[in-house]
Amino acid sequence: MEPLAPPSPLKSSARKARVLAVFLSMILCSATLCLLQLRFFKPKMKDFYSFEVKDPRGRIVSLEKYRGKATLVVNVASYCQHTDKNYISLQELHREFGPSHFTVLAFPCNQFGESEPGSSQEIESFAKGNYGVTFPVFHKIKILGSEAEPAFKFLIDSSKKEPRWNFWKYLVNPEGKVVKFWRPEESIESIKPEVASLIRQIIMKKREDL
Repeated sequence: MEPLAPPSPLKSSARKARVLAVFLSMILCSATLCLLQLRFFKPKMKDFYSFEVKDPRGRIVSLEKYRGKATLVVNVASYCQHTDKNYISLQELHREFGPSHFTVLAFPCNQFGESEPGSSQEIESFAKGNYGVTFPVFHKIKILGSEAEPAFKFLIDSSKKEPRWNFWKYLVNPEGKVVKFWRPEESIESIKPEVASLIRQIIMKKREDL
């Protein structure tokens, strides 16, 4: 028998080229699929109104109901040197600008000087009974540490400012983004112009949409 002829170098090169072409095609297809997923299936970025919290009775409340408003989010406490002045001022602000285009949202917290020791329902009764509060007072939360309330953690991460005491205030625009913050000692008068500006923008947008 005659020995088998060795494979032609040209045939071998053509086979390798086909394998390489198939391999490159697979890589290209995978990359295209990844790009399509990033474009069309990109997860929606969180905003403040995309979170859920609890009311004083522990019932789930979606913050989505406040979307489209200017919102002032505050960590409150019943037994603090800032309690009287802030609750009175916050209620005045809510009465002046709310409730159609603006609201105050209060989140009790006991992590600063242990000045909010009561239950969530006791805190709500205290705020309404002593200061005539008409804005929502939610379930008592934690702001610092691993058990921090996700909605409040969003405010801190967005503003890069973590509360160091009670009655820090975060102004959230109608789209759920933090636009400004204030420390507890800053007067309500410094907040009013920012709130009024946001409300004007909301009203103008509504008129344009008509």
